[in-house]
Amino acid sequence: MNTLTYKGYMGSVNFSEKDGVFFGKIEGIDGLVNFEGESVKELTDAFHEAVDDYLEYCKAEGIEPHKSYSGSLNIRITPEVHSRIATLAKQTGVSINAFIKKALENQIATML
Repeated sequence: MNTLTYKGYMGSVNFSEKDGVFFGKIEGIDGLVNFEGESVKELTDAFHEAVDDYLEYCKAEGIEPHKSYSGSLNIRITPEVHSRIATLAKQTGVSINAFIKKALENQIATML
């Protein structure tokens, strides 16, 4: 997926061939904020304006601008991968949850 970033927010980027327009929405927020433009510059400017407007709205309404997450995540993996994780977790003396949490934290750290 193509994205834009601004002030710590990510916006999706899509193109409608039929309408000849780029469009997207701000990701990771509680709500729906769209933006569009006929060129990359217009789309980028519209995204920046959408983020700024959203932040102003949140401030005026006393709303937390970032999406809230519970910290609980269900994933689907193959039984073979589940078995390997269980074995590795046991070998390292941690729970499956702790093993997966650490693996995800390590992966995120390498990507940032």
